[in-house]
Amino acid sequence: MAVTLKRLSSIPPFIFRNFPLSTPSRFGSLYNFFVSSTNRAALPNSVVNSETGADVDDGQEFLKWKNGGGHFHQSACIDPTVVIEIGAIVYPKSVLGANVHVGSGTAIGPCVKIGQFTKIGYNAALSNCSVGDSCVIHNGVCIGQDGFGFFVDEDGNMVKKPQMLNVRIGNHVDIGANTCIDRGSWRDTVIGAHTKIDNLVQIGHNVVIGKSCMLCGQVGIAGSVMCD
Repeated sequence: MAVTLKRLSSIPPFIFRNFPLSTPSRFGSLYNFFVSSTNRAALPNSVVNSETGADVDDGQEFLKWKNGGGHFHQSACIDPTVVIEIGAIVYPKSVLGANVHVGSGTAIGPCVKIGQFTKIGYNAALSNCSVGDSCVIHNGVCIGQDGFGFFVDEDGNMVKKPQMLNVRIGNHVDIGANTCIDRGSWRDTVIGAHTKIDNLVQIGHNVVIGKSCMLCGQVGIAGSVMCD
């Protein structure tokens, strides 16, 4: 997914307005941030983001987050305490809770939800997923990409099966460097709370891992397996 970021210019403080989307998200209620000049009347429940307001150029979709220097889409809902390091990017309609830290080079895809106090390392990629509170996601982790699913058509050709579902990660989960967790095809891929995953682990689509499990390095979990 390529995004062109133009030069951003500073303007006076902004009012960030948040209200529920008209269409419920698969992860529950998300909120849009609408940005308007302080000259305009504020909508109910509006708050002034005076500490971490963005450098904005009218018409730009991606803005610079002042707490770390990364960029975010203006439809994302981001707590003011979040750190988005330079080179990281948060895509539309994502939700980042209090005290989340996003490392340089990381991409948070559209509609991803990250719980409070979760720390994400460098060059990770998160899409089609929700992550709980107080998780640690190390460098190079990939979560929510398509699973490895194909069928053979009448001509003997391998045809990709749709991978349309998500990954759900519980609270207090640790995920080691360069681990990959595929999104589901017929059910969500699930990682239970307090589970610890080492480096270089592959978790296939539709896998369900229970609470407080431990997976050591270079383990591969085939699609649709259940681990308690």
